[in-house]
Amino acid sequence: MARQIAEAILATASEVVDGRWDGQFVVDVFQTGSGTSTNMNANEVIAGRANELLTGRRGGRSPVHPNDHVNLGQSSNDVIPSTIHIAAVCEIRNQLIPSLQALRQALEDKASAFMGIRKIARTHLQDAVPMALGQELGGYARQVALAIERIQSVEPRLAELALGGTAVGSGMNTHPRFASMVISSSPVRR
Repeated sequence: MARQIAEAILATASEVVDGRWDGQFVVDVFQTGSGTSTNMNANEVIAGRANELLTGRRGGRSPVHPNDHVNLGQSSNDVIPSTIHIAAVCEIRNQLIPSLQALRQALEDKASAFMGIRKIARTHLQDAVPMALGQELGGYARQVALAIERIQSVEPRLAELALGGTAVGSGMNTHPRFASMVISSSPVRR
């Protein structure tokens, strides 16, 4: 039966990822604490649907229990921060950095194109000295390049996932290989 429970949980988790059960997530994501309410909401939605797949009846706690089978020794103290870290790294890699690189490139292109256009530079809210518009745009491009470096420098710290320690860091009630197995499949492996 353990294999069937695992397969039902996996099938349901895939349905959740696909958005099929979005209406079942009624707990506001803006809450205090470690996200226990969100974590348990997910566990209960998954267990209820997994029970439906196995028995034809939705809900209940048998054969799939939300805590004993779906949560299975995880802790919201581990899962919620790790989820936030994974989401942040994915968005940084897939959205923010490419967008900033495109902006930097556009500014560099305009800097080259406008190097022959003269203008008055301003400092302290006053006209200062002549400069090229391309110089100004080149300065903006450099600031974006430095911002990219700073953002990328946080990735190793975000890639540290707080999984397997459970509520107080002891790993109690968690399989000894849980953390290493989950982290090895993470999209933010270091």
